[in-house]
Amino acid sequence: MSVAAPFPRAVSAITLMAWAEVAKPGDRLVYHTGFLVVDTADTVSKLPRCRLDGLRATADAAYRLCDLGRVHLVQERIGTDCFCYIAIARPKPRLPRSASIARLLEAA
Repeated sequence: MSVAAPFPRAVSAITLMAWAEVAKPGDRLVYHTGFLVVDTADTVSKLPRCRLDGLRATADAAYRLCDLGRVHLVQERIGTDCFCYIAIARPKPRLPRSASIARLLEAA
């Protein structure tokens, strides 16, 4: 299993989605370190607007990938109010085959 080290810079939504396309089952990517609910809240986040919007897009992408069954999302506590948010690649879903394609493959 390969592990992508935590990035000192923010992981973009595009980077996360691209990683999910090429990751092998079990590969891990730390896509945020901090306290996600606080770091994405307008009223308490200390991030500049451009980083705040980017983090929200990354979090949304992570949840979409999870909903699609592409990744597991876990968090690991690394200190008081500080977590590593980790995406773990799942096996790629198999595309459903139509009955006609299944018959053609059986005949081949």
